[in-house]
Amino acid sequence: MTEKIPFAHPYIGREEEEAVLRVLRSGWLTTGKESLAFEEEFGNFLKKGNIVKSDEGPFCMAVNSATSGLHLALEAAGIKEGDLVLLPSMTFTATAEVVRYLGAEVVFVDVIKDGFHMDPLALERTLERLSSGLCAYNNGNEGEGFGPKGNAKAIIPVHYGGLVREMEAILALSKKYKLKVIEDAAHSFPSFLPDKNKKESGHWAGDIGDAGVFSFYATKTISTGEGGMVITRNREIAERVKIMRSHGIDRSIWSRYTDNKASWYYEVLEPGFKYNIPDILSAIGRVQLERADDLLSMRQTIASAYDDAFSNDEHFSIPPTGDGDARHLYPLLLNLNKLTVSRNEFAAMIQEEGIGVSVHYIPLHIQPYYKKRYSLNEMDFEQTFKTYNRCLSLPIWPGMKEGQIEKIIRVVKNLAIKYNKNL
Repeated sequence: MTEKIPFAHPYIGREEEEAVLRVLRSGWLTTGKESLAFEEEFGNFLKKGNIVKSDEGPFCMAVNSATSGLHLALEAAGIKEGDLVLLPSMTFTATAEVVRYLGAEVVFVDVIKDGFHMDPLALERTLERLSSGLCAYNNGNEGEGFGPKGNAKAIIPVHYGGLVREMEAILALSKKYKLKVIEDAAHSFPSFLPDKNKKESGHWAGDIGDAGVFSFYATKTISTGEGGMVITRNREIAERVKIMRSHGIDRSIWSRYTDNKASWYYEVLEPGFKYNIPDILSAIGRVQLERADDLLSMRQTIASAYDDAFSNDEHFSIPPTGDGDARHLYPLLLNLNKLTVSRNEFAAMIQEEGIGVSVHYIPLHIQPYYKKRYSLNEMDFEQTFKTYNRCLSLPIWPGMKEGQIEKIIRVVKNLAIKYNKNL
């Protein structure tokens, strides 16, 4: 029977099991001391090494998902109904849906050619249009164009696959147009962006803009099953997130139940949300955080094997990467001009060999809701749509065996040879 290789698989051991049992036996299952410890330890991780530091922080707030974290970060940054938030169409729906939660409008931006990250030139063109009172998109004709119109208030760059790109240009534009930068760092713990001017110095992904949000979903670089973390060096944003993640109440659950002084009393400062993380998940996160460097090393080893196999193969292209990238995904671009099959056909044949693959992502501008709301077509974001039609994601998870990696490489390369247009 052919061995099946899943697209993703969690790296969980006895330590995580013992951490869960510790919480179950403690009598306290919701947000408490484990979550407080997780936040503190996460912040300490981000402080280690020769990292560029501000005077305070980073403040770390654990939440029940990266989606809720993005919602909280945008709300804390002052995004409200009618505001415009710019983000790439090449992302998961969560990045955009949280904008709509707040009644704000989504403005999509194309990605770089043969890549997955927001194109700063396309971003600048869109911001110029908006600042001139025009609609976000230009249909090639004279006039106002089409799509959202109004005040741009924030940018959400997405660190796709754990690769941190184009941030210097994005930050420059945010400063020029006075925009908040909320990093969708769901894929990118612990990605590190070196400072070009200072050796062995730089920033962690998520700690570059005004706030950043990580995901601890089951497939992520460290996992709690579900969960996330908001980080910021802005004290006002941090305090707002802390209040709004738990019903807008001025005291935490842990404080109310463990403080001997008027433990029952609290005040509702705002109509908040139910976004706190339970201690069971935080306990798993603490163990995974201790493993973070080892988990990163395992992912980078797999990625290096793929890089060696595909970087000089005419059938494929791979995005440029750096030593500090977390490598959450391994995106492979098919050079369709060299093949007689489509991406969908190619992916299906890999799956027939018992290998799990995926596509990240189906662009949001062709999804029914956004397509209808903003009157969008496939080629309105040309590079995004072209990248989507060429890309597939290969398995990359800690614990993969050498034989599994070799099989994936062999199957993919043999299929490319079999369906080479020139043969």
